[in-house]
Amino acid sequence: MSHITRRHFMKASALAGLAATNIAMPAYSRDRAPSEKINIALVGPNGQGHFTFSNIQGENVIALCDADSLRLEQVAGMAPEAAKFSDFRKMFETVKDLDAVCVCTPDHTHAPASVMGMRMGLHCYCEKPLTHSVYESRVMQQIAAEKKLVTQMGTQIHAENNYRRVVEMVQAGAVGKIREAHVWCGKGWGMPEDAKRPEDTPACPDTLNWDAWIGPAKMRPYHPAYVPGNWRKWWDFGNGTLGDMGCHYMDLAFWALKLKDCLTVEANGPAVNAECAPLSLGVTYTFPARGDAFPACTVTWHDGDMRAAKLDGLSLPGAGVLFVGDDDKMLFADYGGYRFFPEDKYRDYQRPEQTIAASPGHHNEWLQGIRENKPELALCNFAYSGRLTEAVLLGTVAYRAGAKLEWNAEKLEVTNNAEANAMIKTEYRDGWTL
Repeated sequence: MSHITRRHFMKASALAGLAATNIAMPAYSRDRAPSEKINIALVGPNGQGHFTFSNIQGENVIALCDADSLRLEQVAGMAPEAAKFSDFRKMFETVKDLDAVCVCTPDHTHAPASVMGMRMGLHCYCEKPLTHSVYESRVMQQIAAEKKLVTQMGTQIHAENNYRRVVEMVQAGAVGKIREAHVWCGKGWGMPEDAKRPEDTPACPDTLNWDAWIGPAKMRPYHPAYVPGNWRKWWDFGNGTLGDMGCHYMDLAFWALKLKDCLTVEANGPAVNAECAPLSLGVTYTFPARGDAFPACTVTWHDGDMRAAKLDGLSLPGAGVLFVGDDDKMLFADYGGYRFFPEDKYRDYQRPEQTIAASPGHHNEWLQGIRENKPELALCNFAYSGRLTEAVLLGTVAYRAGAKLEWNAEKLEVTNNAEANAMIKTEYRDGWTL
């Protein structure tokens, strides 16, 4: 069947099943015939991808791709009939009747794999950060909108109840109008200022397709300093702690404060290493007003051992978000809870009525959206998460350029710094396209 026919069939079958039983059961939670299941390709099924693999087990995973055949074989038993590949380009050329793709690779191959699938009309789930460069993120947003695809970025905490209740409280004015927010994570996913690229060239394991792993980045010799886990520390493949954790924690500030495009970005940290991300970093973003309820504000990111003075004396954990409202009233939140300051003023506080429905689960939002042809059901769709990713990545651009940047989101342009503007889009090596 064609993709359109097949998707319409799945939606009609789900609705017919509900009508027959007269039970309001979500389509994604029912047992389904094989013809009703979504055909999915999974790129990067090990590591973080294993979590996604586990959450799509009710569907037809018909293709698996990993540049390392050893890592692929470690999880291939979860879909023993799936076709196996080391290069997603070959996978997309070979496998037919796909409905969707999940991309759980290192950051630098998020966009090439996702875009190739999306151009074929495949719905897309992609891990965070959505892309490795700002330009890639905008391209993914545009394709998703043009093709009306169901998309979701892997910020799983967005589906948890605590974030949803905090968003409701912030937007109900629990601490008044917010002009300042702080986001921090104590992780230091980087390298010392004097770190250098490895000079030795050990043999590449026979199981690893190094060309496919390098993907669109400039070719360099294989080294275990990059794989399987330390690639995040190197600019060519990742964006350090901010790239790793920014979309998780800044998500709450973006959602609660209805943020979209920043006006300026300024970073501070140790001396810039051209090869590697830093062990600690601070970034301050300014955002324009969003109507009367949301005045112009700053959002400041801190990672590693950098912490804002605003956090002193509050006995807060090593990661979270602090909203600062009128009269220095504050609301702290992390993945699992929240606290108000000054605490004595909030002893009798009553949360506002729930307005954001409970999630069926982060992956299930995406699957349900595909089944019902409703992109809006996936709340971390690329229209939202793409702009969040742009802000996160602009922080690393500002740091590497060593300047306060003025950002024109409409033109996708840094207007005051040519060096920074050149980092918005990275050039792919021959054989790789977006």
